[in-house]
Amino acid sequence: MVRGDPCPRHVSSMRNWRTPHAYTLRSLVRCPGPASITARRRHERRADTTYNVQLVLMAQCMSIANIAAYKFVGLDDTPVLRERLFAHCAELALKGTILLAPEGINLFLAGARAATDAFLLQLRDDPRFADIQVKQSTSAIVPFARLRVRLKREIITMRHAAIRPTDGRAPAVDATTLQHWIKRGQDDAGRELVLLDTRNTYEMALGRFTGAVSYPLAHFSDFPAVIATDRARYAGKTVVPYCTGGIRCEKAALHMRELGLTHVYQLDGGILGYLEHTNGDGWHGDCFVFDQRGAINAELAPIAGYQTAVPAPLTTPAGA
Repeated sequence: MVRGDPCPRHVSSMRNWRTPHAYTLRSLVRCPGPASITARRRHERRADTTYNVQLVLMAQCMSIANIAAYKFVGLDDTPVLRERLFAHCAELALKGTILLAPEGINLFLAGARAATDAFLLQLRDDPRFADIQVKQSTSAIVPFARLRVRLKREIITMRHAAIRPTDGRAPAVDATTLQHWIKRGQDDAGRELVLLDTRNTYEMALGRFTGAVSYPLAHFSDFPAVIATDRARYAGKTVVPYCTGGIRCEKAALHMRELGLTHVYQLDGGILGYLEHTNGDGWHGDCFVFDQRGAINAELAPIAGYQTAVPAPLTTPAGA
């Protein structure tokens, strides 16, 4: 069964849905003897039809496309770019947040699939964003109340001027390679693996990698000072900082390398990319997202109740 938020208009019918397995068990109990085969097949056909209807209705419910993306790239025309992106998003009826800064773009938008596709097509027409990587998920409703395109000093606030991702990225590890390392507890060279959560405390409370190092961070800008006092912990080990979508761990990896820690690899695509491309080995729980969904599960589907149960500020795009 597809998990997610059911459409209100289908709730009453969903209460009476059964799985094919449930029908088969009842058939076997109620229809002993030679007649049981015919009765079971009749019930199974009815169950298959009901189950297929369930999947179709749930697919219709999860019809909103959510896109998250960021790229560190030098931008010297942010005011003009802001007006252009706002106008295009408004025309497509998209809602969400786009942050622009001299160091790049960070966005999370939601709307009809055709609208998000059209937005990305135009965005990639700009050579600066031609290779921007996008993470996608679905929901039953648009998880934003309005559209905002904001100018910022940084697309993710670290307040550490020496960290300039536009000058070059730290080495990255992809999801499938990290999954292999997690299973072994070490990298391909045999160095001990340490996973480092760079998110805030309220995010970690919902889910994290088993055994990951974490700090009681209220803001990402606290990370440089905290890690500087604990750098000895990571000497001689392979460290993989991670965050929701990759943007924080990209800056975190650069900072740790600046401190002289040589075997530090950012997780490409963050937690969302890991859950999308693997079966979630090593991940425990759900993933906090910075929109009205509140959290998504390991299948990247919304979880009913989290959008009101988690009192976190909805101020940072989910690509964080």
